[in-house]
This record gives sequence, structure tokens and C-alpha cells, in this order.
Amino acid sequence: MKKSLMFTLVMVLTLGFAGLAGAHVTVQPKEAPAGSFQVFTLRVPSEKESATTSVKVAIPEGVEVSRFEPKPDWTYVTEKNADGKITSVTWKTSGAGLGATEFGEFRMQGKVADDAKELVWKAYQTYADGEVVEWTGAPDADKPASVTTVTAAQGDGHGGDGHGAADATAGEAAAAGRDTLTLSLAIAGLVAGVLALLVALFRKRA
Repeated sequence: MKKSLMFTLVMVLTLGFAGLAGAHVTVQPKEAPAGSFQVFTLRVPSEKESATTSVKVAIPEGVEVSRFEPKPDWTYVTEKNADGKITSVTWKTSGAGLGATEFGEFRMQGKVADDAKELVWKAYQTYADGEVVEWTGAPDADKPASVTTVTAAQGDGHGGDGHGAADATAGEAAAAGRDTLTLSLAIAGLVAGVLALLVALFRKRA
């Protein structure tokens, strides 16, 4: 009985932590045609009890970002190079930020370069306790940078408009649902694991 309980506890905690590890900062869409106008969505989940209060993303060389969607309780500032190209944007909260079970989306519009191959989005997530998590690693790293693969040019280059934008929005909504479900399952798994451990300790003492 004890061995079975401990095995269950280990499995629950393993699955719970695996779910949390999968909740990365990402940029959608994952693919975009060369030369197209796109709406890029930075999705930021909080992964600890301390709230996310700021997030910075470096704009890749292969995309020209020009507009940002306003977001309630958040302000943004940009950095530019000598040519006037936006090289980074930082969003900061004027409210409570993103709590442990929350995520936020930050949208920006830009044009993919005709000769771009991939867009590597390096992001920096700041928590209320001062910790900064750098999402800048390789695809197989613990904290990977999000990557948008650039495909061959299509049509008139307005890849982010019309039906394409609607499809992207639907895909983002579905992905957001999956992210929320992953976080919920992870938290439920951790709670169940702690309860199982307490039960085991109580029975051992009894």
C-alpha cells in the first residue's frame, strides 16, 4: 500500500512539474510568409506565485515592427537603433500584473523582410519579487526563445490580413486554451501530490 502511494505521489508530481515546464513565453504565429504583414502575439504565462509585472521582447532583425495594441493596465516603451528601427519593446503593468494562474497577450504589427529565414524572439520576464527570467535559449533549452519560421512569399504579401488574420486569431485562441488547461492540470497535480504526501505522513505516525 505504501509503495503504491509513493509511486502515485512521484507520478503526480512529475506530471505536474512537466506541465509547468511547458508553459513558455511564446510569440505567435509560428510561421509567416516572407514579405507579409503580420500581427504578432506575445503570450506570457506566470509560472510562480509572484506576479509578472514586466516583459521585454527583442525585435528580430528580419521584421519591421511599427504598431502596438493598447492593453488596459499596461504601458509600453520602445528602443530604436540609429536608423530608427524598433529593436525592443517593454510592457510594464500599472496594476497588479499577471498572477500565478494567469497569462497575458501583447500584440504588435509588423512586416516580415523579403529575405528573412526565421525570427528569433528573445524575451525577458520580470516578476514582482525582482526575478528576471530570460527566454533566450535554444529550442531544446529550459528557457527557449520563441521562433517564427519564415516561409515562401505568398500572394500580395498581406499574410496577416483578411482570412489569414482570422485563422491566426482562431489558432491563438485554441493555443491559449491549451496553455490554460496545462497550467490548471499542473496546479491540480501539485495539490494532489501534497495531499497524498500529508496522508502518507499521517498514516506513518498513526
